[in-house]
Amino acid sequence: MQQWLERVWYGGGRGGGWLRPLAALYRAVTALRHAAYASGLLRSVRADRPVVVVGNLSVGGSGKTPLVAWLADALTAADIRVGIVSRGYGGRSPGPLLVTADTDPALAGDEPVLLARQTGVPVAVARDRPAAAALLAPEVDLLIADDGLQHFRLARDLELVVIDGVRRFGNARLLPAGPLREATTRLREVDFVITNGGRARAGEIAMTLVPGALIALIDGARHALGEFAGQRVHAVAAIGNPARFFATLRAAGLDPIEHPLPDHAPIAARDLEYGDGLPVLMTGKDAVKCRALAKPGMYWLEVTAALSASDGERLLARIRALVRD
Repeated sequence: MQQWLERVWYGGGRGGGWLRPLAALYRAVTALRHAAYASGLLRSVRADRPVVVVGNLSVGGSGKTPLVAWLADALTAADIRVGIVSRGYGGRSPGPLLVTADTDPALAGDEPVLLARQTGVPVAVARDRPAAAALLAPEVDLLIADDGLQHFRLARDLELVVIDGVRRFGNARLLPAGPLREATTRLREVDFVITNGGRARAGEIAMTLVPGALIALIDGARHALGEFAGQRVHAVAAIGNPARFFATLRAAGLDPIEHPLPDHAPIAARDLEYGDGLPVLMTGKDAVKCRALAKPGMYWLEVTAALSASDGERLLARIRALVRD
């Protein structure tokens, strides 16, 4: 079903016309909810610290988490104490829960654990994001909400939307007839639109994801991606857009056998056993779920966001101003 939907959403798939009445219902419900918050009928909760939301309009991966990590690192280097809040999608804890590098991803979700390991800043999850924000606020200067653009209960001071620059908005229809959580007109309301890959359009900030080292799951040893050039490898990706991961490996000269899984899917030992001795490569988000399954020959790919110096400074200056104010 997921593969069929993506063909309908992003081109090449037939059918799906019967989904359009459901999309109209979805549009009506989301419009009513938005209006209820705008009118004050539903109340947003303001945290005790400025809040920057990093989100997207479409379902699936767009590059939000690498951007959150980039922001956390850059702001920490500027002596700003950053905390990250998340719903903890895929985790079973209702929260609020303080997440560390050793927290079980089944409890907190894979992305919050990955961010805790990568950035070293405080991370908290809760289905109600204001509860997560309240847990961190006393210890930080600024809160970054990983996802949550549509979670209006948490008031925000700055909104960043990340777009997949290759797939953009597909057929530009709302769920379930298309991939959009909100109409593209929402982009007029946000503060920054950041385009990951592809060609950024006028007014958008260009971002790329830069592959780094391959890190062995079993002992953390780092290997240059180029060491695997020309090799046949198994590539496992339970992310929103697995094709991006596979394309990155091919661009580096590897020959991946593709094993796409649904976004946030749990990974069992049988999912990593292929009986041929080839290396098994995965994303960082998947690696946090596989620590207990680690064997020689398993690696995860380090990926970092990159913005131009001028765009990065313009974005950071707006965020620093929130803390000064």
